[in-house]
Amino acid sequence: MTGARTFLGYRRPDGRVGVRNHVLVVPTVICSAVVAERIAAAAQPLGAALPHLAGCGQIGPDLHVTHETLAAYCQHPNVGAVLVVALGCEQVVAQYLAESARTAGKPAEIISIQGEGGTLRATSRGTEIARRLAADLARAEREACDVTSLILSVKCGGSDYTSGLASNPALGRVADRLVDLGGAAVLGEIAEIMGAEHLLAARATAPETATRLLRVINRVESEAMALGLDIRGTQPSPGNIRGGLTTIEEKSLGATHKGGEHTPLADVVPYAGRITRKGLTVMDTPGLDVESVTGMVGGGAQAVVFTTGLGTPTGNPIAPVIKITGNTRTAQSMRDNIDLDVSGVLDDSETLDEAAARIFDEVIAVCSGKLAAAERLGHREFAIHRRNPTI
Repeated sequence: MTGARTFLGYRRPDGRVGVRNHVLVVPTVICSAVVAERIAAAAQPLGAALPHLAGCGQIGPDLHVTHETLAAYCQHPNVGAVLVVALGCEQVVAQYLAESARTAGKPAEIISIQGEGGTLRATSRGTEIARRLAADLARAEREACDVTSLILSVKCGGSDYTSGLASNPALGRVADRLVDLGGAAVLGEIAEIMGAEHLLAARATAPETATRLLRVINRVESEAMALGLDIRGTQPSPGNIRGGLTTIEEKSLGATHKGGEHTPLADVVPYAGRITRKGLTVMDTPGLDVESVTGMVGGGAQAVVFTTGLGTPTGNPIAPVIKITGNTRTAQSMRDNIDLDVSGVLDDSETLDEAAARIFDEVIAVCSGKLAAAERLGHREFAIHRRNPTI
């Protein structure tokens, strides 16, 4: 596989390295999302907003997850500066988000729609601030950084039979290579690990890590059963079945390939929890693509490699999402969305190692500034996972 050990990134004051350099415009609540989006649009190409549906009327763990996910994005290495856009009466605390950014060495400011006197004044004031922050960030230059600083999210969605045979095992070899070089990978989608959890648990670096993984699996299944649902009976999805997958075990065996063949399971973390260990981390995320990607990027992944058999456009506001398919038809019909076609693995025109080498090279290129297809098309989907009703 490729010998590349460096990429061109942005060194941050907290020691982490970014692959993008965004001015992040963070609405504290859905009520301030439109203003945040307008401000970010006025600060292009560096402006990025996080429109979401939460921030008020939340209870217990959901409010905590919203706070911590937004704070994690404020601290993310792909972010160079932060503007928090509050309404003024919500549950999420604007000052907490700004302080989270400042503790990571980033400039952060706050505006309030109520305090500014409405949408127009808040948008005008926010645009002024965001453009000033963007002008400062534009002076930053990329520099050679070691791949040991990379955390790669490995994700799949719209899976079909080609996912488990071509794109997922090729991506798994990329994860192995990155970890062998000193980097880290993160795997989510707990429901899609069911049936193959024993394989990951066997690679745990410590017994307690394996125990935490199995506890998360059991909790998710128990929560579903409490609602009268049998996850093992309702997966795969209708699209997966049309694509040739027949059972959740078959789907999970294919999905876990993304985490590598020999990479040790180093940690299990909660949704959007900080990824701190080398090796493979499993994050407690749902299978829903956007919520899962949102969580893993929140954990610190600077880039996402997303395999798909049926095709999907999913992106992220601050991290590039690289699309890989092993399905020739999808590579043609959704060519706008696909970055790499590894279908040659299935007709023996390419080996898994050769496909993995191309993916690794693409990761290095994208982390060095090349735009992924999702970025070029403006896909910036963002959704925070929640479990409870809004009160």
